[in-house]
Amino acid sequence: MTKRQHIKKTKRCVIKIGSALLTNDGAGLNLPGIATWVEQISALRNNGVEVVLVSSGAVAEGMVRLGLTKRPESIHDLQAAAAVGQMGLIQSYESAFSKFDLHTAQVLLTHDDLSNRQRYLNARSTVRSLLDLGVIPVINENDTVVTDEIRFGDNDTLAALVANLIEADYLLILTDQNGLFDRNPREHDDAKLISEAAAEDNSLAAMAEGGAGALGRGGMTTKVSAAKLAARSGASTLIAAGNEKNVIQRIFAGEQLGTLLYAKQNPVAARKQWLAGHLQIKGQLILDAGAVRKLRESGSSLLAVGVKRVQGDFSRGEIVSCVSEEGNEVARGLVNYGAADVEKIKGKASNEIESILGYIDNEELIHRDNLVLV
Repeated sequence: MTKRQHIKKTKRCVIKIGSALLTNDGAGLNLPGIATWVEQISALRNNGVEVVLVSSGAVAEGMVRLGLTKRPESIHDLQAAAAVGQMGLIQSYESAFSKFDLHTAQVLLTHDDLSNRQRYLNARSTVRSLLDLGVIPVINENDTVVTDEIRFGDNDTLAALVANLIEADYLLILTDQNGLFDRNPREHDDAKLISEAAAEDNSLAAMAEGGAGALGRGGMTTKVSAAKLAARSGASTLIAAGNEKNVIQRIFAGEQLGTLLYAKQNPVAARKQWLAGHLQIKGQLILDAGAVRKLRESGSSLLAVGVKRVQGDFSRGEIVSCVSEEGNEVARGLVNYGAADVEKIKGKASNEIESILGYIDNEELIHRDNLVLV
């Protein structure tokens, strides 16, 4: 199966739509375009693909509503434009998706949300819950509170971080260009489209010359950087023209459109390689023989009932080592509960967790996707 054909097996993806597409280069929200993209995304969702939408356009829409012809330079003016524009942007998505009996949810993030471990986990849990409920999360940078120190800088980077967050298979970046060219097509008539390349290929940066438009912050350089970032968690990136007819459906049918910057590993393999090589083990869980056998033979998640003892002071989301009663390391993974809570629920069935702790984050102590045998 070719890399293009593999996209047909996508289970979860992030789709990012840029400002130039969404705002008709400053002429107000592109409502016909939004209707077209929403129809295609709805079809994907109905085919069982979980979709997270990362949308630019809040600042640009705010500029139109406020009668501004130039992107504000002051951070406070940018925040004000974003606050005004966010209203129209989200209203448009909610209205368009409702025609297909789909709900949307607005999720605003800052870089700080994804660098703080607890907030990262909370964001991931919320987005995953929305996907489980069949909702389309519409994510944007929280421009109304962002500062120079924590801004993503562009929604391409935000989209890549969201792909990491939810362990997406693919990141699709829709732009006003047909993809990545070997030279800037706006300046060179003989520029050639790059069909496929490894996301980690360092030579791509030299090809991604040229800046962003007047409304956006990200040019092709940020898209290449985003693809490299997304590849860390195993997500491949496709850059394509959003105004191409039925572009989303055609891409996910395996048609050769745009530029595919592929990751060398799938999301689960990439994540497990990271877990296996991570050195900051924060604690240990000593398991009974039954739990050890299930982990080794079945590749199961680790449940609290299989834990005999807890060692170390670790927090939710940190890496712990799973050890047999004989002291042999069996696995390691990201734990869903802190040490104090694990001490309370060790040896207990999953259906008892809520009555013991007063809440339940996950039925598994460590989910199998976040656990690797060693």
